[in-house]
Amino acid sequence: MSRMIATVFYVGLLRPAPGTWGSAAALPLLWLLHIAGGFALVVVATVAVAALGWWAIRRESVEGGDPDPSEFVVDEVVGQWLALWPVSFGAGMIGADVLALWPGWIAAFVLFRLFDILKPGPVGWADRQHGPTGVMLDDMIAGVLAAIVASALAALAHGVLM
Repeated sequence: MSRMIATVFYVGLLRPAPGTWGSAAALPLLWLLHIAGGFALVVVATVAVAALGWWAIRRESVEGGDPDPSEFVVDEVVGQWLALWPVSFGAGMIGADVLALWPGWIAAFVLFRLFDILKPGPVGWADRQHGPTGVMLDDMIAGVLAAIVASALAALAHGVLM
């Protein structure tokens, strides 16, 4: 069970770029969560999957081995969901179909992948931490940063360009 969770039902075994596959797998899952229960369910699911991910990575980690094997992508799912929180929240606030906010989906996806790959500032610090906390935390911080930048871009687009 822990391997299935850490690899998000084995999506993490896809090549190349398992992290990108994990982020891509997060998109339809978030859509389903939003449709089923709105932003509140998205928040609850994000917290629950973060806890499950931490547990699964702790169980699957091997002493002395790679602390963050590329097949562990549950951290990408959580980070991508965090990046998409403003999209889900915004859709709920204005009563729009969450897919109508497609520019936000694209921005959140691209920004999260950039922050996750480039690991600027606090993302890099978290990546250097040991154990499952470091594995999960760098992607969570990347997701929060992506959410902030995507929100700023949306504010710019809606407040200045229109």
